[in-house]
Amino acid sequence: MPWNPDVYNKFKDIRYKPFYDLIEFIQPKNGMNAIDLGCGTGEQTSILADKFKEAHFLGIDSSAEMLEKSKSLETDNLHFKKATTEETIHSGEKWDLIFSNAALQWSNDHESLFSNLLKLLNKDGQFAVQMPVQPENKLNKILSDLIDEEPFKSYLKGYKRDSPVLSLDEYAQILFDGGLKDIEILQKVYPIIADDHETLYNFISGSALIPYIERLEGEQKELFIKTYKERIAVNFPKLPAIYSFKRILMYGRKNE
Repeated sequence: MPWNPDVYNKFKDIRYKPFYDLIEFIQPKNGMNAIDLGCGTGEQTSILADKFKEAHFLGIDSSAEMLEKSKSLETDNLHFKKATTEETIHSGEKWDLIFSNAALQWSNDHESLFSNLLKLLNKDGQFAVQMPVQPENKLNKILSDLIDEEPFKSYLKGYKRDSPVLSLDEYAQILFDGGLKDIEILQKVYPIIADDHETLYNFISGSALIPYIERLEGEQKELFIKTYKERIAVNFPKLPAIYSFKRILMYGRKNE
C-alpha cells in the first residue's frame, strides 16, 4: 500500500499530540531495548531516542516510501529497517519497550496480535500503544457506509477493510491476560478544527482512504472522491467544523 509522507505530514501537529501523551507513560530504564512498530518517517522514533538517551531504539515500517525519510535520522542508539509487525512477532526477539503510535490499526485480528506482542516483552517490559478509534470516528463511518453502496461496492469488487480496533474492555482483558500490571487505558478526543470540508478530506486521504483510492482509476476514482466529499459536507454542515477525532491510548508493564 503506497503511503505519501508529504500528504500524511500535512497534519503533523495534530498527529503528534497523542504521541506526546503516550510517551508520558514510559518510564526510563538504562539500556532499554525498544522497538517502534509502524515508525513511518522515523521522526517520532527520533524524538523517543532523544528523550530516552540510554535506550536503544529500532523503528520498523512496511512502507519504503515512509522509511526513505528516516535515513538521515539514524544515530548510535537509533536504527530503522523495513519490516511488518507480523514479521517482528515471528522473529521472537524480546523487548524492554514495545511502542506504537497510530499504526496497529492497520494490522488484523487484534486479539491474537496483541497477545503475541505481549509475549515479546521482557520481565518489567513496557507496552505503550495509541490508535484511532476507527469504528466511532465520523469520517470512518462515512467511508464505511459509502463503500457498501453501489456503484462503489462493484467498483471495489466488494473490497472492504473492517476496522480491527476493539473496545476498551477487550483491550483491558487482553493486557491483563498477557501478564501486564499498572494498566492504563483511556479514550481521548483530539479535536480537529476545519475551516473547510477539503481539510477534513485531506486528513483522511493520508490514511484510511488510501486502500480504497489505490483500487480505483479514472472516472470511478473521480466519482468516489466527489461523492465522499459531498458526504463530508452533508455531515459537517457548519463551518468551521469540529471533528471530534477519538483515539485510544494504552499502557502496561510486564509482571513476570
